[in-house]
Amino acid sequence: MQSLPWTPQYFLYEDIRPEVARITINRPEVRNAINTPAHKEWSDLLDFAANDDSISIIVITGSGKQAFCAGRDLKYLSKIQNSSDEEKAEDAETMSQVTKLIERFDYPKPLIGQVNGVAFGGGFEVAMACDLVVAADHVLFGLPEPRRGIYAGGGGVHRLPRQVPLKLAMEYLLTGNSLTAKRALDIGLVNRVVPFEQLESSVNELIDDILLGAPLSIQATKQASARGLGLPLEEAFYRSYPAVEKMMASEDAREGPKAFAEKRTPLWKGR
Repeated sequence: MQSLPWTPQYFLYEDIRPEVARITINRPEVRNAINTPAHKEWSDLLDFAANDDSISIIVITGSGKQAFCAGRDLKYLSKIQNSSDEEKAEDAETMSQVTKLIERFDYPKPLIGQVNGVAFGGGFEVAMACDLVVAADHVLFGLPEPRRGIYAGGGGVHRLPRQVPLKLAMEYLLTGNSLTAKRALDIGLVNRVVPFEQLESSVNELIDDILLGAPLSIQATKQASARGLGLPLEEAFYRSYPAVEKMMASEDAREGPKAFAEKRTPLWKGR
C-alpha cells in the first residue's frame, strides 16, 4: 500500500490488511456529516485508492457507534449561504473539483460499507452506492428529506427504486420513514446484519471470500456488472469492457486454469 502524500484532516486512511484500505469518516462531533473541504478530501482519497495497484478493496465506515454518515453538513452549508460572495465562490470552486462517492458509478474496485451507526439522508445514499453493506444491528436507515423541504437528490430517489421493489421504495421515499437494519436486510439493501462488536469481523469474512479471486477478475466483474446494468441484456452481453480485456490478457488469466489443473491454490500477481 502506498503512503498518502498528505495527512487527512477529516478522515482516517488505513491499510487494515494486505490489499485492503479503510476510509473512516472522522467527524463524530457532527455525526460524520461532510462539509465542502471534507468532500474534497474524500474525493482525493478515493482517487488515491483507485490508483494504488496494491489495493483491491476499499472499506467505507464512520467513526464511533452513533452515526455512519449524516450526509451533507447543513450547518456548514447554512454558514456558506450567509457568507460573502468571495467565500461562496471559493466554496463553489472547491466543490467543482470533487467527485463524490455517490457520483462514482464506475469505481474500479469493490466498496464495502461498514455501517456502524445511523445512515440518514446522504449517509443512506453512500451506503446504497457501496457494492456490499454490513450493518450493525442497531442501525437505522432513512431518507427524511421531504420532511426537510428537500428531496433525496444524492442518488436516493434513483438508487432505492433500483435496489428494492418499487412500491417499497416509494413508501420510504415519500414518507421519510426510517427502516431498521433487519428490515434493510429482509428487503435486500444490506448483505449482513450483526452486533456492533462483530461488525469488523463480519466485514473481514466478506473480504476473505473476495480475495480468493484474482484482483483483475474482481475489477472486470465489477466493471461489466456496473456498465451493463442499465442496458438490455443482449447489448450488455456483447459489449466490450476495458477491464475484461485487461484481465483476459493478464498472467492471472493463465494462472487460474493452470492452478486448477495442477490442483493447487493460484498465486495471483494482479497482472
